[in-house]
Amino acid sequence: MKTSIKKEDFIESISDALQFISYYHSEDFILSMREAYIKETSIPAKDAMLQILTSSKMSAMGQRPICQDTGIVIAFIEVGMDVEWVSDLSIEDMVNEGVKRAYTNKDNPLRPSMVSDPAGKRQNTKDNTPAVTHVKLIQGNKVHVSVSAKGGGSENKAQFTTLNPSDSIVDWVLKVIPEMGAGWCPPGVIGIGIGGSAEKAMLMAKESLMLPIDIQSLVNRGPKNKTEELRVELYNKINQLGIGAQGFGGLTTVLDVKIMDYPCHAASLPVALIPNCAATRHTHFILDGSGPAHFKIPDLNIWPQDVWAAQKDAKRVNLDAIDKASMKKWKEGDLLLLSGKLLTARDGAHKKIADLLKKGETLPKDINFKNKFIYYVGPVNAVRNEVIGPAGPTTATRMDPFMEMMLSELGIMGTIGKAERGEEAIHTIKKYESVYLSAVGGAAYLVSKAITSSKVVAFPELGMEAIYEFEVKDMPVMVSVDSQGKSIYSEAPSRWKNKSIPLKLSS
Repeated sequence: MKTSIKKEDFIESISDALQFISYYHSEDFILSMREAYIKETSIPAKDAMLQILTSSKMSAMGQRPICQDTGIVIAFIEVGMDVEWVSDLSIEDMVNEGVKRAYTNKDNPLRPSMVSDPAGKRQNTKDNTPAVTHVKLIQGNKVHVSVSAKGGGSENKAQFTTLNPSDSIVDWVLKVIPEMGAGWCPPGVIGIGIGGSAEKAMLMAKESLMLPIDIQSLVNRGPKNKTEELRVELYNKINQLGIGAQGFGGLTTVLDVKIMDYPCHAASLPVALIPNCAATRHTHFILDGSGPAHFKIPDLNIWPQDVWAAQKDAKRVNLDAIDKASMKKWKEGDLLLLSGKLLTARDGAHKKIADLLKKGETLPKDINFKNKFIYYVGPVNAVRNEVIGPAGPTTATRMDPFMEMMLSELGIMGTIGKAERGEEAIHTIKKYESVYLSAVGGAAYLVSKAITSSKVVAFPELGMEAIYEFEVKDMPVMVSVDSQGKSIYSEAPSRWKNKSIPLKLSS
């Protein structure tokens, strides 16, 4: 029997889905994250997990984004061959219209991150279009839609290889996971595609991230095939690496490992790996011609009763009176609460500053980096009575090439971001007796509540990449690279390696 799907129902469903996943974690993620938090014994990792869970509940209640990076939209559309479309637009164009509506919603505007002319001017499209849409024809008279908003930090860590048929998939995964660093914001989910061809493996890895977190159920019932055995083995062995939440060391690096496979050529073994971060945003809905989709709101009682509060031993720091003598006392792993003024700058601003200095031109008169801390962030715009929207950190390594310029020519005191720094950047930090501090990726709404004032002071044309001046009160961060060049990202995993307790298969 034929089913008619109306254009407006499809567009509205896409828009509503993207708004929904911007502020609601799925229940399976919250329950799994809560369990990981309860069993965690690493103090920095446990603190980071509670920040993520507290921020997540705040986002659910306030209906504001879980993460400032509201992602690139990925849509998998399966269309029944007995579906008739009542539409003057293509499926791709309808998806893009839904994206545009969601990201320009006045009540909850989402940060547009998509840029056109990627190898050239890289101009922001302003409404986060276009989405990456995959369409498949299937039997039936319904439309099945899986949609996700994939953050850049995790997307940038995607991996692919073509192994020899006799090579070990486990060995390859255990090699690349530590090399990925913490920029993908663990704990999250690892998606793996095995077989097919290069593009098929990558597509399966991405699509597998839409599946529910169910590793404990799998262990309880026991694997039914080699792929399920591989999931359990990888889950246990990845967590044994000791990387932990945010790379701070600990018992849980992944909440699940998802695998999809497909037959492949006898001469090859394509394998793709894509991580999903702690803002694991995705949902699924079905359209049957009866109207737009509806989404089930998670039960607020599934979040832990614990609410994040600063650790008693956290050091309070006045950014307006900071000096290097004080910074030398900070050690890798110390928890700090920052108050005072700091400046923001990320990729676009750093590049613009470098270009101005190269031309011998002066910087905008309203910015002075001397003795300031720089926060790597591209915030969401404020609504209603907010000072600023969700404002979590971005991956710091992208700013590594500019560290010498920022420390020597502009005289900054230190930097704040997420995940590790490269060896050269750490050498530069040590050289100038600077420090690198980490804020928790995935706790963007919580972090934003520490910002008491905000104004754009330079490069407004860059949008979310403009330079802001923030005034903060008790902003939580960790000393991740101290003035002696000691990094928690290299120290902590070695301390926690092999401490995770493997899930045991039922006999």
